[in-house]
Amino acid sequence: MKEIALELSNVKKVFEKDGEKLTAVDSTSLKVEKGELVTFLGPSGCGKTTTLRMIAGFERPTSGNITFGGKDMTNVPVNKRGIGFVFQNYALFPHMTIYNNVAYGLKARKETDDVIKGKVKEALELVGLSGAENKYPNELSGGEQQRVALARVIVMDPALLLMDEPLSNLDAKLRIHMRTEIRRIQKKLGITCLYVTHDQAEALTVSDRIMVMSKGVVEQIGTPQEIYSSPASAFVADFIGQANTVECTVLESRGGDVVAQLPTGNKVCGKSKEDFKVGEKAILVARPENISVGPFGQGCIEAVVVSSVFVGSHMEYELRMGEKNIKASVDFKPDMTLFSAGEKVGLSMDEKTLVFLSH
Repeated sequence: MKEIALELSNVKKVFEKDGEKLTAVDSTSLKVEKGELVTFLGPSGCGKTTTLRMIAGFERPTSGNITFGGKDMTNVPVNKRGIGFVFQNYALFPHMTIYNNVAYGLKARKETDDVIKGKVKEALELVGLSGAENKYPNELSGGEQQRVALARVIVMDPALLLMDEPLSNLDAKLRIHMRTEIRRIQKKLGITCLYVTHDQAEALTVSDRIMVMSKGVVEQIGTPQEIYSSPASAFVADFIGQANTVECTVLESRGGDVVAQLPTGNKVCGKSKEDFKVGEKAILVARPENISVGPFGQGCIEAVVVSSVFVGSHMEYELRMGEKNIKASVDFKPDMTLFSAGEKVGLSMDEKTLVFLSH
């Protein structure tokens, strides 16, 4: 078993405002292994940043415990926790060179000049900024400034690296590049990292595991593949990528295999971690890319095209299936049959990918 670098045990945070109590984080438990990158993912106000701030020591939990490597850190001051924190606004000193920005913490720790030079050189090489030592922050791009902020943290050899929306100020193209860079650096150093974002693609790209939060509650913890392919709730299914959710009636449920009837009368099969009773209502989760669209009569489910949009690599269809609108994403091929609004079509779902959730 790998060493546990961080553990949250029933951590709760309640704020009081105008005499009212607001639960920002409710009974959250999590174990993070040494060298693991875990992302806290969810919409604004879900509690992910509050959780990170409690781990950092900026906020005190109302109840519960936080341990680093088995040591209780719940009430330990920020400066005694041995953490590194990368903020979304970089927080660089504008009047200092890049070298002095990165060296700042080492100087405060009274390291020798030779140690400082060696560590700064190594950190700047790691983030791809060798040769920028004498520049100032305003001479660098947003992505380069974020790399300096990361170098300034890793040069201190923190036991735990915390990153709060680190790429939110960058443009879309640079975000894609930087999330790959952050993952490369984290894996090379083997540093334990907690990463906060509301961006699903970012979370799927950088994480070993993801903790999905909603309204202060943990909805699911799992690998990116588990979160995407086996969502634990309708919220997770809808928040991670796109998902069609359709209410069905269970016909059979045995050993995780479920057969259910759609409102159209068609039968579909899929998987579930829950036990259903015959006749019980369940929610079918079907990703758009797992729905095929063909000529009317060739699919097992009849539908009508509401809209079709060509987006280069694939066709995006909105379809009326009975009383429910669903989406399908079909890989584009030059010789494929295209369908227009108002046309009747036949749908089929990849049953290996279908998931049933409780209502």
